[in-house]
Amino acid sequence: MTADEDELYGADEDPYALALRPGPEPVYLQLADGRRIRMPVHRWHGQPTVADRTVLERCIGPVLDVGCGPGRMCRALLSRGVFALGVDLAPRAVALTTSLGGLALCRSVFDRLPAERGWKTVLLIDGNIGIGGDPHGLLRRCGGLIATTGRLVVEVDPHDVEELCTARFENLQGQSGPYFPWARLGRRALNTIAEDLALSVTDQWGYGHRRFLALGRPDWASGPR
Repeated sequence: MTADEDELYGADEDPYALALRPGPEPVYLQLADGRRIRMPVHRWHGQPTVADRTVLERCIGPVLDVGCGPGRMCRALLSRGVFALGVDLAPRAVALTTSLGGLALCRSVFDRLPAERGWKTVLLIDGNIGIGGDPHGLLRRCGGLIATTGRLVVEVDPHDVEELCTARFENLQGQSGPYFPWARLGRRALNTIAEDLALSVTDQWGYGHRRFLALGRPDWASGPR
């Protein structure tokens, strides 16, 4: 890796640095108890997959892509003529997104964001329901970002899991970043949180091993999808 690439993808103190390095090398999410989950980093850096396109087809602009990473989803939406903005806490993620033609802001989803309560679609894809290790707080925040007729599109774990954990990224060479709070949620756990926040499931679907749900407010959940 060149010095320029090191500057772009980050030093070891960036918890997401390993996941932001494109290439075939496997990257794992290591949980504090020693379990390892292989992460689909190649997908994050590639073109949208067929499963991704099932999400893109359901997006109504303007779209906010929370935890956008390298920005494949928001860039694909822009190419379709749908306004989309990525937001990510990692400066390298934002740099990658913008260098490839996307739009992104470097900030936390819990910071002040443009057009609050004006987004028609807010995306939490690629396990980003785990951001901050507090799915209830994250969904409450994202629910406050959508318009009255807006929706949250959330990718959940294919397994029936509800786990708050601490994790870090690592590779086969033994490189790893610092631990950060994370969460893993399946469909049942997400439904429970949504009900508590007065959100309704307006759509749910899957492709291959991936599972998605759309959440909206009950006063329009029975309307057009």
